Amino acid sequence: MKRLFACVGLLAIAATLNAQQGPPKSPPEKVSATIGGTSITISYASPGVKGRAGHIFSKDGLISHDPHYPVWRAGANSATALETTGDLQFGSLTVPKGSYTLFVDISDPENWVFIVSKKTGEWGLAYDPSQDLGKVKMHMSAPPSMVENLKYTITDQGSGKATLTLSWENHTASVPISTH
Repeated sequence: MKRLFACVGLLAIAATLNAQQGPPKSPPEKVSATIGGTSITISYASPGVKGRAGHIFSKDGLISHDPHYPVWRAGANSATALETTGDLQFGSLTVPKGSYTLFVDISDPENWVFIVSKKTGEWGLAYDPSQDLGKVKMHMSAPPSMVENLKYTITDQGSGKATLTLSWENHTASVPISTH
């Protein structure tokens, strides 16, 4: 009987602790589109600004504490993943069909660089430049208002062309996509 009460007690404690955790601080998100017959999916964790506006991308900001700063994992938690069912062009960078990890070099706040890594299935802080498939400059702009949660969008422009946009805090960065 004592074992039964002990098990019930432990179960109650575990349930209480689990209920207190609530939703993840950086919830998982996914954006998908089909461009010119090619499916594109980006899976990422979406962090929030949470009152830190102006202190995310600065040299002493939140991201500056990552071990590979100024290369950012372009999300939170595990690495931001790209999957494509066909060959793509991100700006001048050719990306064959397959799975990849995305990073962004934010060393120049006005000129971000989009990085596609061949290494996959990793935690987001494990950037290895020797695994880069390539890099391409992003187009920078300011969003109409502060963006609380990191958001990726893929905008189909027709004729096998699209735009990948990353928006967070006071930054919007985009790169054109085309299919082969």
